[in-house]
Amino acid sequence: MSSSRSTSEEAEERYSELYLDAEDTEENDEEEEEDDHDPDYEDDDEEIDEDDMAHDLFEAEDEFHDAEDGNIQFLVPPGDGDEAEGSEGLPLPDAERIAVQQRLINLISSRRTGLLSQRQVLDFLRRSNLGHWVFSEGEEDDGNFRFYGRRRRELNPDRFPKVPSDVGRELMNSGTFGANEEETPLNSKKRLARRILDRELGIGNKASRRINQGMMAQSMIPSSDAEMVINYSDNVYSGQFSDDGNFFFACVKDMRVRMYDTSNPYNWRHYKTVSFPFGSWTLTDASLSPDNKWLAYTSIEPNVCLAPTDPNDTGDPYTLSLSERGVGWRGGFGIFSIRFSGDGRELVAGTNSNSIVVYDIESRVVLHSIEGHDDDVNAVCFADKSSPHILYSGSDDTTIKVWDRRSMGDRREAGAFVGHIEGLTYIDSKNDGRYLLSNGKDQSMKLWDLKMMYTTARFEELNPRQHTRYSEFDYRWGRFDDADWFPHPNDNSLVTFRGHKVLRTLIRCHFSPPGSTNSRYVYSGSHDGKIYVYNMDATIAGVIDVKKASVRSRTHSSSYRGYYDARGLPGWSTIVRDASWHPTAPFIAASSLNGQDSAMGTVTLHSYNESPSDEGEPQMGTGYDEKLRRAGQASGSDDPESDEEYEDEGNDE
Repeated sequence: MSSSRSTSEEAEERYSELYLDAEDTEENDEEEEEDDHDPDYEDDDEEIDEDDMAHDLFEAEDEFHDAEDGNIQFLVPPGDGDEAEGSEGLPLPDAERIAVQQRLINLISSRRTGLLSQRQVLDFLRRSNLGHWVFSEGEEDDGNFRFYGRRRRELNPDRFPKVPSDVGRELMNSGTFGANEEETPLNSKKRLARRILDRELGIGNKASRRINQGMMAQSMIPSSDAEMVINYSDNVYSGQFSDDGNFFFACVKDMRVRMYDTSNPYNWRHYKTVSFPFGSWTLTDASLSPDNKWLAYTSIEPNVCLAPTDPNDTGDPYTLSLSERGVGWRGGFGIFSIRFSGDGRELVAGTNSNSIVVYDIESRVVLHSIEGHDDDVNAVCFADKSSPHILYSGSDDTTIKVWDRRSMGDRREAGAFVGHIEGLTYIDSKNDGRYLLSNGKDQSMKLWDLKMMYTTARFEELNPRQHTRYSEFDYRWGRFDDADWFPHPNDNSLVTFRGHKVLRTLIRCHFSPPGSTNSRYVYSGSHDGKIYVYNMDATIAGVIDVKKASVRSRTHSSSYRGYYDARGLPGWSTIVRDASWHPTAPFIAASSLNGQDSAMGTVTLHSYNESPSDEGEPQMGTGYDEKLRRAGQASGSDDPESDEEYEDEGNDE
């Protein structure tokens, strides 16, 4: 061995067995990436070739290993004494750390073309769990490595919010969120039967009868058994009932919105489909006007389509341009969220240019376009549907801003909410001008009170972004590590709800309606194929298993599933992206990414059922196509192996 060899080279040779690379994958050409690119999966910079970067970092002979989700893992051979010092959880040898650090410096500073920017390298290290190899400072770190220049916080085992929440319990006792059940030896079914009997007999005064009716409503949480399953050939990104329950729309990735007459919640009727011309990737959102006559829907474009809901009006939708800058999200402007104002005269939009746009429908002009956040604005809503004045915006910069339409001319927010440590995916108002709900990529949902918002001056004084400036969890690919969760020092939320999973797509949350639930609950979709229904004290009131209900609704041949199996692709998976509770009946409609590798979509209708037995026709769980043409019994199949395999898939959780 030459004496001129560097310490880093010696370390590489000595510890070469510790290095492990991700498995090579072929890259798609640029045209395919532009045509088939999901903004939910989009990176801010160029696509990172992680295999090439890993080879630049580690030149020694590597052993290859299937690394789940692209994460780099390290195989450490067992050993005794000094040989085991580099094992996981123990400090790495200084020479080895120096070798990796030197290669990283060379990779960033080299002027060779085709190499990556500093931000891309750092993003690769973050996603590959390699940060501690580069930024740790030796044994004195005691495992709390520096990551993006930040030392990991000391983990407090009591850092997670208390469940049940004391504040949430006070809200449940206040009467604002339903009523509390009296202590009784009767079980829930018998209590409900007794309340129905009291209602039919007219027992009690007017106030007690009203309470009795509310208690009946809030006790009927829909079950996992589906009344029907509507199948689509593409992902369903959102779906909502109208405020009166007579209308339901489903926004599908194929750039079409399906409209259904749901005046009889047990007997839906498809009556209209409208499209978004020249949309980008998918439909992102839709909003009904207060009178239910117009539907505004968006894609990742600066345009909004406005379509009449009248089935007799078959004309093309109107196109409203909310910006003159760029064309589509590749040009830097696309709409993620859209809402009608309470009077139906204006639209407010959240965009990927970090802005909130207020648009006057009658005059067709943009009234305000304010860059009010430091990152994408994923959700907007009004505080009260009956008032056009107060509105909210939720962003990937982890904050919620409060805006007053009457003072937006000065381009400053009226206040702010702080508490999420990762970006927000959705916000929903209780429509009482006070309470707000949000979903975040930190795997939590939060309840807010407008009376507790920070003023602009207080928000600027606290500078809460200093605590989350490194919060860049990639929810599209990764799994959130609870070790990275911490309570925000400036959190001004009321209650934090945890249990559901906010991964891969911008999953939505909602307040339950007053008519059918007595405003008792909040609920959210989830990456694990379920709907989580929470009490206001953060305890779980119910879980609706959408995957179990839909896994056998669409039968595929063995050859179809074999296509996925032969390529090592994921099997049947379900992601509930949105859910809507019927305003007057105990029904929830779940809009999901569903199927083999979640490649297709469904809308499943779940109702309250006391018993899983079903004597009616059509049977529960029957599958339909998008126009509600019956696709056959859920259990029917021409493939004798199909039902058995599907049943196994539905019971594997």
